[in-house]
Amino acid sequence: MVNYYEVLGLHQNASQEDIKKAYRKLALKWHPDKNPYNKEEAEKKFKAVAEAYEVLSDPMKRSVYDRPPKEPRYRGRGTAGGHSHSPFDFDFVFRSPEEIFREFFGGMDIFSQNVDNLWVYILTCNLLDKNAGVL
Repeated sequence: MVNYYEVLGLHQNASQEDIKKAYRKLALKWHPDKNPYNKEEAEKKFKAVAEAYEVLSDPMKRSVYDRPPKEPRYRGRGTAGGHSHSPFDFDFVFRSPEEIFREFFGGMDIFSQNVDNLWVYILTCNLLDKNAGVL
């Protein structure tokens, strides 16, 4: 089973803000549109990052994921990320990485926007992070 905390470069006691920051950084780094010369690896990492974020950002999914492993907990089945085991007792279908990305970035396709708008958006997010939501 993949370690979602390692995928995002986090410890198991990471806060929701830590998870958001790690996802933002890695999703921008590995977005396939940003890596046209390394698209295959970028797509693989982008999917893994999205899958990790989808699980760890949801308190219910995270609590199930954080349970100590038990044999019946695992089901051998493929997921969108190509992993052979799901950490869930129920059938969980992961959303597409692109859908998660658009939702996270407020519906914007930031790679189709002009570069100035992208930088304004990134700087605004960084300011909000540093100032706990106050510009």
